[in-house]
Amino acid sequence: MHIVVLSRNAKLYSTSRLVEAIEDEGHIATVLDHLKCDIISEQDNPCILYRGTKVTGVDAVIPRIGSSVTFYGSAVVRQFEMMKVFSTVESQALVRSRDKLRSLQILARSGVGMPKTVFTNDSTEVRKIIELVGGPPLIVKLLEGTQGVGVILAPTFQAAESIIQAFHSMETRVIVQEYIEEAKGEDIRAFVVDGKVVGAMKRKGKEGEFRSNLHRGGSGSLIELSAEERKTALIAAESMGVSVAGVDMLQSSRGPLALEVNSSPGLQGIEAATGKNIAGEIVAFIKRSINGPHS
Repeated sequence: MHIVVLSRNAKLYSTSRLVEAIEDEGHIATVLDHLKCDIISEQDNPCILYRGTKVTGVDAVIPRIGSSVTFYGSAVVRQFEMMKVFSTVESQALVRSRDKLRSLQILARSGVGMPKTVFTNDSTEVRKIIELVGGPPLIVKLLEGTQGVGVILAPTFQAAESIIQAFHSMETRVIVQEYIEEAKGEDIRAFVVDGKVVGAMKRKGKEGEFRSNLHRGGSGSLIELSAEERKTALIAAESMGVSVAGVDMLQSSRGPLALEVNSSPGLQGIEAATGKNIAGEIVAFIKRSINGPHS
């Protein structure tokens, strides 16, 4: 098979590991920068040009699309789908997962536990919003934030009011979310591939940091999920339609609470914490999808 990894940097850990896993299975791996792909729309003949050359003979693509280029990256994935090329993450699922508000609405509808969350476009009832999520402390998140950027802990009513009103004055969209104190600045990342949890880690923020993202200096360690945590991760990924996903959850007194479904989860932290070949699991998923479940 010829498998394309859509990535802006071939030297990134996740990209290089996917290339390694593809080649270890005897397949051909190519890395294409999705921002350098030209989309050609023509009746009954969709195609992609890369640096002026037509892209042909591709069996599957693995999208590694950054949040800042979701619009164009998803369009490239969609074009490959129109060319009958299998994608590990469908273009529509990619777009859906990047819309934080829509994602939260989908998760709520799926029935999984989640922190109480409020989205508002009006700052006149800020105190009421704060009370709705259980009062301070609380979390304020930018809808466009990623990797922990744009996530703020408001410890008091006054701080929460000031933060929310400041964002509203700049016409910046935010969500206000319940703070789960018993999580103690830790969360769980469950890595789901094709309806199966293939690895999980607990992430802990660095000293003095409530955000547990590894990009913010957090650390990851192996964890054995409870049956309820595993079920929550699988339902969350399925509800979003994401076949390769990093599902982030908090451990709370009322059970696991889903935070987010990441459609381009990094491999470095999860492979280091679990010692598992997660990249190989993704390649195996492609093989099953193209050649059948018993291939």
